[in-house]
Amino acid sequence: MAAADPRSLEERVAAWMAKGRSDPFEDYTDIEVGDMIALWDYRARKAQLPPPGDWATWLILAGRGFGKTRAGAEWVQGLALVTPGMRIALVGATLHDARAVMVEGDSGLLRIAAGKARPVFEPSLRQLRWENGSMAQLFSAAEPDSLRGPQFHAAWGDEIARWPDGLAVWRNLQMALRLGQRPRALLTTTPRPVPLVRMLMADAAVAKSRGRTADNPHLAAAFVTAVTAEHHGTRLGRQELDGELIEEVEGALWTRDMIEACRVRGGRDSAAWRRVVVGVDPPAGDSARSDACGIVVVALDADGRAVVLADASVQGLGPGGWAAAVADAAALHGADRVVAEANNGGAMVEAVLRAADVTMPVRLVRASRGKVARAEPVAALYAAGKVRHAGAFPALEDELCGLMTGGGYEGPGRSPDRADALVWAVSELLPGWQRVPGVRVL
Repeated sequence: MAAADPRSLEERVAAWMAKGRSDPFEDYTDIEVGDMIALWDYRARKAQLPPPGDWATWLILAGRGFGKTRAGAEWVQGLALVTPGMRIALVGATLHDARAVMVEGDSGLLRIAAGKARPVFEPSLRQLRWENGSMAQLFSAAEPDSLRGPQFHAAWGDEIARWPDGLAVWRNLQMALRLGQRPRALLTTTPRPVPLVRMLMADAAVAKSRGRTADNPHLAAAFVTAVTAEHHGTRLGRQELDGELIEEVEGALWTRDMIEACRVRGGRDSAAWRRVVVGVDPPAGDSARSDACGIVVVALDADGRAVVLADASVQGLGPGGWAAAVADAAALHGADRVVAEANNGGAMVEAVLRAADVTMPVRLVRASRGKVARAEPVAALYAAGKVRHAGAFPALEDELCGLMTGGGYEGPGRSPDRADALVWAVSELLPGWQRVPGVRVL
């Protein structure tokens, strides 16, 4: 029996990789091939490794730079090496993408292996071949019918949210996965709310891994800091960096594009505000499961536009707790008025606010219409360019984009409390617009 190798796994792999680069025809032993696969299992983050269970489809939905390509390439490489004669489909948004990213990219199949474990790429045939007889074939999602003829044991589809007709490509690819006892597919993408991604996310049988750009410790810290500072909380940042699937609700009063169009940078500490108002939507209960207390700070600028400065909403606090949060927000931003809905509690609402700060300038308002009906004129102000967001407010913006024309709410949480607080504040600052006839959101 051969003596155990005293070197660490990384030392052994470094040695055989150096040997492979100097002599690409060097034969690799079964132990060395096993080391290569084991090294990825050792180095990879949990979300980059295949999830447990008898899944047929694995979806990695993550931000840019998370390591989706490396995860896909390592998964394919492992299948090809462990099971001789594997047939694998590689599907990119275009053939150029499949070659430039999945095969020849920095984390592609040709870069993660060396020596005899490295496949041979035949560009004219759109094929990768391993020494043990395994083969991978490249396809373009722009040509879904090209998947009709061949058949495979496994498939890797990259950036599926960019596939021109994703559903058609996926259906054809599923039909082609008919070799072996356990055909499987890995789909990797930065999220976009396209039909294919929506369908996969709604399918309980699909194994899912999620991740953010910042999860990758190998990215340059300066890059992560810069892109986070620039895009944190915005639709682009939440989608491209945090890997969130940002949905558009059909028939919503606000759209993501509308909010992005009104976003401005800086200005939160401006001394030029003509007025500053804190809108408050108090919760009906005081338990951890109660609705949030919506607290939104809005200013009026020199051009007569409302500028959202802060979302200071809190949840799970009793009257004293949320009243103190209102007082803190008013003091921090120099508010000249707090506008609070009095439907739940009436005089009690004013009492707890004044108990938190006896000098707080409180005005109570009573809602005679539902939240959505009150919000419709404010949505018209956004469409007219009369409201700005000084930064990003993800929770508030999600609620706005869940308010439906004609009534109804399809956003996060049980109630749009942040949105209601914003409506009260904007209505206080721009009261004349609330009664302008004929203004509607297009």
